[in-house]
Amino acid sequence: MPASAEPEIPMLRIGLNPYGLTYHLGLQGRDTPRANPAGAGLDGFIAIAEELGAKVLEIYQPWLAALDARGLAALRERLAALGMVPVVSAGLAGMGPVEDTLRTAQALGARVIRLGLSPVLCGDRNAWGPKWRELTETIRNALLRLAPMAADAGLVFAIENHQDFTSRELVAFCEMAGPGLGICFDTGNAFPVAEAPLDFAHRVAPHVRHLHLKDYRVQFTGEGFRLVRCAIGDGAVPFPGITAILARHHDSLTAVLEPGALEARHVRLLTPDWWNGYAPVSAPELAACLAAARLNRLPEEVDARTPWERGADGELVAYELAMIRRSAAAMASLEWMETEA
Repeated sequence: MPASAEPEIPMLRIGLNPYGLTYHLGLQGRDTPRANPAGAGLDGFIAIAEELGAKVLEIYQPWLAALDARGLAALRERLAALGMVPVVSAGLAGMGPVEDTLRTAQALGARVIRLGLSPVLCGDRNAWGPKWRELTETIRNALLRLAPMAADAGLVFAIENHQDFTSRELVAFCEMAGPGLGICFDTGNAFPVAEAPLDFAHRVAPHVRHLHLKDYRVQFTGEGFRLVRCAIGDGAVPFPGITAILARHHDSLTAVLEPGALEARHVRLLTPDWWNGYAPVSAPELAACLAAARLNRLPEEVDARTPWERGADGELVAYELAMIRRSAAAMASLEWMETEA
């Protein structure tokens, strides 16, 4: 290939994670704890993945924790027969001991563990006040402890940009912790930390080990903007540009479809206090974020509430399933994404 030629688009093995189907699967409800006891659970998750021809299945760690060794072995065989690559989805808080996740991943034959780092949403560090610095230090120490364990086991923790850390901060974590740590790049979650998706992709690309394919339609407000859930491909995220950047560093990657949360995320970056806890950002970088957010934007007067936000729980299952099916169809139409065995 001539030196001036663009690299080939990487082959993405596409599948599902459960976070775009939280009500249908039982992870979200109105009761305490917030769950839907009538949810479809792991079996229902595998059923919709099989319907859509998923090649990757990112599985919620608490589901796996409920299985014994025989159950994990049976699940491993089942996924292999379906041609699905397993990824384990865990977090530093609220999803059980992370050390147990290493054993689960090995039993399942997974090589990547997606790892959420914090409960921060909407980039709102200010809500944490001085505790933000303490939280960051706790996370840093945990990653220094866990990354060598993953490397020794032949695994990688892929830390997600879960509306909390910037691209530069995630890269710094990876450089600090070594080969047991990579990045799970959530394509929609650049906006909540005031970064344009392509800028974010450029910085994290060498460290990406897994992708969450998320999209948002953006609705500007007097305080910033709201990120409104939509089918992947209908919003502001420039997927072809992102994959072109990733192609410079990777031949193939696993990826999963993840429509956004049932509650819109309000990023109040036009208020001075929102920036507490952030390093200074240049005017061109912020301008790039705001310009990118204008693609397919929602007019301010549109009522873009989801059925969850309207209290219309009876519509939620059909709503979630229709959106994940539309997302899968849109991604299958792109030639650089693998959809067949």
